[in-house]
Amino acid sequence: MASRMNQTILKKAFMLMAQAKAMTDLYEANFKFVSKYVHATSRGHEAIQIAVGLQLRAQDYLSAYYRDDALLLSIGMKPYDLMLQLMAKRDDPFSGGRTYYSHPSLKDPDKPKIPHQSSATGMQAIPTTGIAMGLQYREKMNLPNLQAERPVVVCSLGDASITEGEVSEAFHMASLKSLPILYLVQDNDWDISAHSSEIRKGNAVDYAKGFPGLEAVSIDGTDFKTCWETATQIIQEIRQNPRPFLLHARVPLLNHHTSGVRKEWYRDDLELQQTRDPYPRMIDLLKNEGFSQSEISELESEAADIVARDFETARAADDPIPSDLYLHAFAETPVLTEQGDRSPAGGEEKVMVDCALFAIEELMRKHPECLLYGQDVGKRLGGVFREAATLAEKFGDHRVFNTPIQEAFIVGSTVGMSAAGLKPIVEVQFADYIWPGLNQLFTEVARSSYLTMGKYPVSMLLRVPIGAYGSGGPYHSSSVESVVCNIKGLKVVYPSNGADLKGLIKAAYYDSNPVVIFEHKGLYWSKVPGTDAAKVIMPSEDYILPLGKAALVRQADERMVQEGQAVCVVTYGMGVHWALNAAEKLPGRVSIIDLRTLVPLDTELIYEQVRKHHRCLVVTEETIENSFAQTLAGRISEHCFEYLDAPVKAIGSVNMPAIPLNATLEKEMILSAEKVLVHLEQLLNY
Repeated sequence: MASRMNQTILKKAFMLMAQAKAMTDLYEANFKFVSKYVHATSRGHEAIQIAVGLQLRAQDYLSAYYRDDALLLSIGMKPYDLMLQLMAKRDDPFSGGRTYYSHPSLKDPDKPKIPHQSSATGMQAIPTTGIAMGLQYREKMNLPNLQAERPVVVCSLGDASITEGEVSEAFHMASLKSLPILYLVQDNDWDISAHSSEIRKGNAVDYAKGFPGLEAVSIDGTDFKTCWETATQIIQEIRQNPRPFLLHARVPLLNHHTSGVRKEWYRDDLELQQTRDPYPRMIDLLKNEGFSQSEISELESEAADIVARDFETARAADDPIPSDLYLHAFAETPVLTEQGDRSPAGGEEKVMVDCALFAIEELMRKHPECLLYGQDVGKRLGGVFREAATLAEKFGDHRVFNTPIQEAFIVGSTVGMSAAGLKPIVEVQFADYIWPGLNQLFTEVARSSYLTMGKYPVSMLLRVPIGAYGSGGPYHSSSVESVVCNIKGLKVVYPSNGADLKGLIKAAYYDSNPVVIFEHKGLYWSKVPGTDAAKVIMPSEDYILPLGKAALVRQADERMVQEGQAVCVVTYGMGVHWALNAAEKLPGRVSIIDLRTLVPLDTELIYEQVRKHHRCLVVTEETIENSFAQTLAGRISEHCFEYLDAPVKAIGSVNMPAIPLNATLEKEMILSAEKVLVHLEQLLNY
């Protein structure tokens, strides 16, 4: 005789399923109203979603995708909560009306935690795997968890998203590190209008075979009893013997792809898929388990009443007000003033790369939640520039470790690490190789604070060696700051010397926001002629330099300034050294602002000095057209126009697609102190 199910669980599951179905029906009945904002529902997917959701606890983490409204109900959310997001209302508990239906973020103490969820299909796999990696790290370090029982991470995915390359990066790391995560893949045979038969060979279980250690199971996702028993077994196994699983659930898509892409426009399988509806199967299960038809009807009626009441209450709720737009772009930072001793008496002069190394070592000694990972930063090499040398030996392979060649994972995993209460410092080996990580940086990292209403700012540091140095050629010399500075929600620093680098690393660590740190390879050891100023007396351990504060590193003679015979240079990174060397040829006539931070920008100091000098040259190593420097020159012109005696000029490298390997061609393309001097003389003689 088949085993009977727990009646309380079965009743609760049916109530949730009835609510989810009633929500879909109500949305269809009010199509014109609710379709103001795009949405999708779980219709057809309810059984597997509810079976998984009911087993999640407050210490667990969940990544729910845009068709998971039944899953959200099953963790304790009310129809009203979801409808507030459906209608983009001010009290939407996830995003305050900023993002779509069933795009949750949650930090309630009695529910699973849900970091930022984006619409980009499959992109959640990396951040969610980062959570699992963070939980594993916390256990290894004996850092406190809120519950005695091990947490589980669930990453919900649609079947069509599995072909995304970033999903494979997540699967690979979960397999490699034996991470405590369940990938729930809901397979309804469709992406939008493309059927599985034309876009893939096999299914997610077949795909998982390429990742040894990722155990995969395929089930009928419309059979609640099978779903419940399978999910129970897998989740218990992950808690007791942490390792990754993939649960592939075959389900029908009984509603539209979204409210904007209607099923009747292109689907030819609607009647066939209707025969696999989990709802009548659930009713049959209830009857087999002893529920009467009147009991079932009563539950259905109660569910419909709840949904109808919540819908009207949500409809009457307030919309956001205009000033809400400006909240939570960044979390507040505790670092507002420069602190510590920048140049201690009797201190030892250090090259720039060593200043960074000491900064990270000091942070890791003080903060067990700090860890460092990226390509080749581990014990054998300590970074291709020795920027992580000895750290793995001092702190262990669990705190400083190599990753596969997976820039997307390196960047995106920090979202999960941060959500797990850690502070990751990660590295992209060269600026030229940041591009595979840009999707995660833009879609997941930068937007998390804003789209979660400040619940999940991503606290991370991304180190990026940058710039042309020693014939690095087209794939090891690029400058990319203009692209990165245009990703709103990131802070960006680009120091020119070791003291600034150390102080900014410390400030970035204590900042609650994501910070990209560009570190010029040519300044690491001051081997490039004319860059000795990058070497400094090592600042004290408590030295910290706030982000957003530029420095006046050279001042023109006051008399020259008063007579209109001086110029202000605004620059950063290697440009500071070119400007310093060029200024030696124009004694008393050049002031130089080192920006140090590109986002946020110290416009107060910039405008003050430009208005004082009446002439301004903006210097960058980047190719100049459409660059950060060119935009900055425009801003200076706009805000200082009536003070100018000459046009604000921006100069940079020659506008070529790539930096050539040959030293003669590289020299021709890249800016230099000599070229800066020519432009300074032109401005002074204007």
